[in-house]
Amino acid sequence: MVNVTSVSGFFLMGFSDDRQLQILHALLFLVTYLLALTGNLLIITITTLDHRLHSPMYYFLKHLSLLDLCFISVTVPQSIANSLTNNGYISLGQCILQVFFFIALASSEVAILTVMSYDRYVAICQPLKYEMIMDPAACRRAVMAVWTAGGLSGLLHTAVNFSIPLCGEKVIHQFFCDIPQMLKLACSYEFLNEIAVATFTTSTAIACLISIVLSYIHIFSTVLRIPSAEGRTKVFSTCLPHLFVVTFFLSAAGFEFLRPPSDSPSAMDLMFSIFYTVIPPTLNPVIYSLRNEAMKAALRKVLSKEEFVQRKMLLKAIFKI
Repeated sequence: MVNVTSVSGFFLMGFSDDRQLQILHALLFLVTYLLALTGNLLIITITTLDHRLHSPMYYFLKHLSLLDLCFISVTVPQSIANSLTNNGYISLGQCILQVFFFIALASSEVAILTVMSYDRYVAICQPLKYEMIMDPAACRRAVMAVWTAGGLSGLLHTAVNFSIPLCGEKVIHQFFCDIPQMLKLACSYEFLNEIAVATFTTSTAIACLISIVLSYIHIFSTVLRIPSAEGRTKVFSTCLPHLFVVTFFLSAAGFEFLRPPSDSPSAMDLMFSIFYTVIPPTLNPVIYSLRNEAMKAALRKVLSKEEFVQRKMLLKAIFKI
């Protein structure tokens, strides 16, 4: 037996000690991960190749898909490897990187969802000023701010969290390096700095949520005044998927991080963490594609045989040059 208090890294407990359940968990996570990769890569490809989707809404959607792609890659591959090898050990360096990228990408996702709601607000409530407000330079600045804010948040949480002295066994009752679970390992009253940082981050997330809610109040009040049923349907087809994604991600993450920590983690705690780490990156491509005719048309075009032949001929011409 390994003395878990003497190692430099941590032990992730995962979902089960039963070997068959570990293999099942690895297979389910692998299928989910491949679906998420395929869906998000398709959206990135479509919004890049189809010139009809070169608008602010799809520009932000492309970056959301890129964030989702990175976000699910931070935790799921490590969990699959741990289950297949029956070894929950994660080194200190790996844990530091996992915490940094997890917090950075989660914060960036909240920020990009806020920017996307503002984009829909301007498009629907101030259509005459849309091109002036959401010009390409403004969109690039918004995306840069999203990634920068996420990186700073991740850096702050990582620096504070790993400066806390730990007491006892370095066992994390989660399938990834989860900060709330890691704080249970801290010596008494040594984690107040992390709580202060978490409070600031939570306040920022609440401010983003309030901004999103206000944007949609204005959007729905404007939509209900549209006389044409077709016009209302078109607006709802672009807004409802985004609203569903925002509600699902923020409610799941908020419930997980704001609820009192349990002294005896259960399987339900692990299952619930999947609702904000695994399911949103997997479902987002489906949600945004199902009710969006432009996305479905672009997908059919990219996957069509004629389009494939045209791109193949173009590549041949380029290589000949």
